[in-house]
Amino acid sequence: MTTTAQTALRAAPSLEISDRFASEVIAGLSVKPKRLPAKYFYDLAGSALFERITQLPEYYPTRCEVALLRENAPAIASLFPAHCALLEFGAGSSKKARILLGAAATIEAYVPVDISGDFLQQDANQLRRDFPHIAVHPVVADFTQRFVVPAAVADVPRVGFFPGSTIGNFEHHEAVEFLRHAGATLGDGAVLVIGVDLIKDISILSPAYNDAEGVTAKFNLNLLARINRELGGNFDLGSFEHHACYNRERSRIEMHLASLKRQKVRVNGKTVTFRLGETIHTENSYKYTIESFQALAQAAGWSPLKVWSDGLFSVHAIRMSDVR
Repeated sequence: MTTTAQTALRAAPSLEISDRFASEVIAGLSVKPKRLPAKYFYDLAGSALFERITQLPEYYPTRCEVALLRENAPAIASLFPAHCALLEFGAGSSKKARILLGAAATIEAYVPVDISGDFLQQDANQLRRDFPHIAVHPVVADFTQRFVVPAAVADVPRVGFFPGSTIGNFEHHEAVEFLRHAGATLGDGAVLVIGVDLIKDISILSPAYNDAEGVTAKFNLNLLARINRELGGNFDLGSFEHHACYNRERSRIEMHLASLKRQKVRVNGKTVTFRLGETIHTENSYKYTIESFQALAQAAGWSPLKVWSDGLFSVHAIRMSDVR
């Protein structure tokens, strides 16, 4: 394939994602209460900030999940079919996928799917150097939408990987819809390995989203900075404040950006008005019990296979039913 053709293939999904970003931002800022999709946190700057979050002492999910994956990698790998491709939804950093790539000799290809194209390409290049025996086929796409699986893995069995408790960012009906979409992408009988955060005491949850160093606040505010960069916005980041709180009734952490004054902001040619204290709801992070997540998965046509947990976090292996 020529360089020109490769560039064109990368540009097409990027343009589509850019157009969707603009339309979803305007739509979210035009409703009450205002909201923005959490998937747009992860541009190059946001992805780098999130990597910093995962290393913070208060942020337990990554530490717990990595430990569970390392301790149980052989058992997880034993569920994978021969000559398979590992497809990761919302790949970001491949730190967790590397654990499975190193443990499962049956994996012959890795397909990271992510909305942040620059970050994805950087990571894919490093993976090719570190795992020369594994074919790496990055896909720049919104993993919550239908996307085309690379032709090189179209006819091989596929295993899904969805770590990080990203499933918690979905409303329950959206989570069921995503799991159905994942099943259609992976195929009947496929295995999906998925990280799920567990319900726990507020004394552990609150610091994880309100770290002392303020990295989570920068991550949240970077969404406004991205709108400024890509959509010609004029958000004054100093006029908004990061808020994160636990909604006990709905078992979820909510992240918001609160306006510190009455103000008007221009975004993509549209004026958006804010009241003092008005917030933009940027993310939910639902917490589950092992049983409540398994019930959610079953509603989407998946059957529980195995679960590994340390009491704070859980890693599930589920299998797609042959009949949906």
